[in-house]
Amino acid sequence: MFDLSLISSTLTALTPILFAALAGALCQRAGVFNISLEGTLLVGCFAAVAGSWYTGSAWLGVLTAVLASAAYSLILAVGSVTFGGDAIVIGVAANLLAVGLTSFLIRTVFGTEGAFSDPALAGLDPVLGQSLLVYLSWLAVAAFAVLLYRHPWGLRLRGVGERPLAARTLGVSVTKYRYWAIIAGGALCGLGGAQLALGSVTLFAENMTAGRGWIAVVAVMLGRATPIGVLLAALLFGLAEALGFRLQGIGLPQQATDAAPYLVTLVALFLSSRRNRVSVQG
Repeated sequence: MFDLSLISSTLTALTPILFAALAGALCQRAGVFNISLEGTLLVGCFAAVAGSWYTGSAWLGVLTAVLASAAYSLILAVGSVTFGGDAIVIGVAANLLAVGLTSFLIRTVFGTEGAFSDPALAGLDPVLGQSLLVYLSWLAVAAFAVLLYRHPWGLRLRGVGERPLAARTLGVSVTKYRYWAIIAGGALCGLGGAQLALGSVTLFAENMTAGRGWIAVVAVMLGRATPIGVLLAALLFGLAEALGFRLQGIGLPQQATDAAPYLVTLVALFLSSRRNRVSVQG
């Protein structure tokens, strides 16, 4: 059960979750709790397939996904930052809207329902067994760490998230930093959606994110919005998903193995809650 192919499967499963978790961590650092990752990821999946289908280029599909997801994230930015709405409520609404919107678009754009795939649809070519987006996700972790702890922009971003009034007093635009954090997070979700729709498989299916955005939210909480913490948490969930597929091969029911990542998520939430409670009591 444990061999080199499991590592490859884990990396493939890890990448969409990692991109979405980095997006959530970026927003968290700016003081915005982003739970719209699931919907933004799903929009990225659809846009990646649509872009690849109409241009014939997988990388233009990736670019389409990045732009579409970044634009979709404006729902959260405008609602929570400009109008001061509850980010949780707006995030839930954005997730529900994405499900309905992509279900509508698959019928109007591709003239089908359920799932769309075509032999002519261009997917991402593997390099050393993985798409380039897998390697890009690792670079994104390193870039996030450098940006957050070694760059003045990251220092101001953390100030905006932790002490917004103090940051405003020092002349830092809280609105601008939160807008850019949410939009950049949307772009990261677009990369995650592109990996899911053009890297892991080459198709779009309704609700194909299957809770990965919610798992990414848990990864942000478990990793305390730090680059390494988020990476390790996402790695845990990616391994659980890969093991779930592997368990199907030894005869366990698919329904049971599909539940593996969510079981790990529940355990992680329990441990995180317990850790926070002990920290507060201490």
